[in-house]
Amino acid sequence: MANDREVLREIWEGKLPVSFQLNSEEVIDLQSPEPYYLMVPRLSYFPIVTDKVRKHFLRYIHQDKQDAEMWLDYNGLALKWHYPIGLLYDLNKADIELPWAVTVHFDKFPESEILHCSNREVVEMHFMSCLKEADVLKHRSLVVSSMQRKDHNQLWLGLQNDKFDQFWAVNRKLMEMGPTSDESFKYIPFRCYHGERPVRQKLVKPVTEDGRRKTLQHFLEEVYPTEHEKVRVVIHGVEPPRETPLQWMSEHLSYPDNFLHLCIFIDETSAT
Repeated sequence: MANDREVLREIWEGKLPVSFQLNSEEVIDLQSPEPYYLMVPRLSYFPIVTDKVRKHFLRYIHQDKQDAEMWLDYNGLALKWHYPIGLLYDLNKADIELPWAVTVHFDKFPESEILHCSNREVVEMHFMSCLKEADVLKHRSLVVSSMQRKDHNQLWLGLQNDKFDQFWAVNRKLMEMGPTSDESFKYIPFRCYHGERPVRQKLVKPVTEDGRRKTLQHFLEEVYPTEHEKVRVVIHGVEPPRETPLQWMSEHLSYPDNFLHLCIFIDETSAT
């Protein structure tokens, strides 16, 4: 299981300063409201951390919109609430100056761009669905299926309340090798994000056919066979060295949903 506890805690404690500003077209007051500033956890989701943002801006919008679903955008791009905040930041980092200026909307929901999220229960369902998918890949679903409801609640509450010890008391079971004596997961749960391309997923084992540990370099050769030499990988704001073992990455660099959410940047000018 994950042993480098300092790494786990450093990643957990990662925060981003965000300046939330109400869309000027929705302000009914003579004067626009002040921005609302928050330090938000990289590992969380916007709907979990923006209750106070909503309350701050409600008095400045039309009464007919006060029960409407709040949504966010950056530079005109609707932010997908089901992506972790750190992933959203890393995907847009090249254009961002801190604090990250995010625009708040209560009107003109972009139906074709983002999913609806009416309450935190929707986020919890999404989170648990991802967690179960990750466990299918790692342990054939043997770990999650053996957990009790209180374990599921503890994972969710640990994430929701930003409690490292509460979350990892249960999550460590998902980072163990399972009931067999295997020294690695069956497959590595990951998603690769690159611009407007579809999110990339495939079945990748953490070891080679002859039992050697795969590295990030092996992973890129499998997932981006024709472009791997031009690829930069960013996760949690850093570029892991290509010699980093894939199994170690999955144990220590996965988001709380147990997936490696990898931002892919390809240098189109490099020679292959």
